[in-house]
Amino acid sequence: MNVIHRPIPAGKVYLIGAGPGEADLLTVRAARVIGQADAVVYDHLVGDGVMALIPTDAEKIYVGKEAGNHTLPQESINTLLVRLAQTGKRVVRLKGGDPFIFGRGGEEILELIGSGIPFEVVPGVTAASGAAAFSGIPLTHREVARTCVFATGHFHDGSCDLDWTALARPNQTVVIYMGIGALPVISAQLMAHGLAGDTPAAAVRHATLPTQRTIVGTLASLPGKVAEAALKPPALLIIGEVVTLREQLNWFEGLPH
Repeated sequence: MNVIHRPIPAGKVYLIGAGPGEADLLTVRAARVIGQADAVVYDHLVGDGVMALIPTDAEKIYVGKEAGNHTLPQESINTLLVRLAQTGKRVVRLKGGDPFIFGRGGEEILELIGSGIPFEVVPGVTAASGAAAFSGIPLTHREVARTCVFATGHFHDGSCDLDWTALARPNQTVVIYMGIGALPVISAQLMAHGLAGDTPAAAVRHATLPTQRTIVGTLASLPGKVAEAALKPPALLIIGEVVTLREQLNWFEGLPH
């Protein structure tokens, strides 16, 4: 593979997906752009290995959002990106996973467009793909899961009101981002809308990292298992028959780290 090492323009914002945590899962383009940044605005879930690629003289601004603790409101982040670009800097907006999958990348781009700021989006491996690959749970599998649905278990107003009927359809995999805190509600609602209590389900924390941990149960039992294990965010929920394949396909967690 030939990698082109051309310089990136200044006065521009690059929305980059940092992937699920492991630095080796960055795209080549993402690593190159990060390495030329003048300023990096980064989130809570960006891995240490990715952060190590930032130039030592670059300005680093943390704007992470954790449950109940937002360093900056989204509107202020949007304004910050515009202000940094207007000073002629090469600005990297570094997000965990992919900017366009529950990453608010669209909101930030709309602000940049409104202010006449040039931008580029560099996709990243989303948490669902990372968790699936490294936990041995394929999101689709012939005759088991014909569709795969992504949903978020956290809303800005603290509620968790999803289209439960659609999520409870058979023969599909449901992946819920940011759902650990609402897991008892998610489980109860899916069962109330027709999904069997013995449907396989898993919670994957720190996917792709040496600290990865996976808890497997059923839709009915997983909330209790997660509570007993004191599993904390960041973690992803995977619900569906594909979870049963983990027993055969789990390759990562048994490796020496």
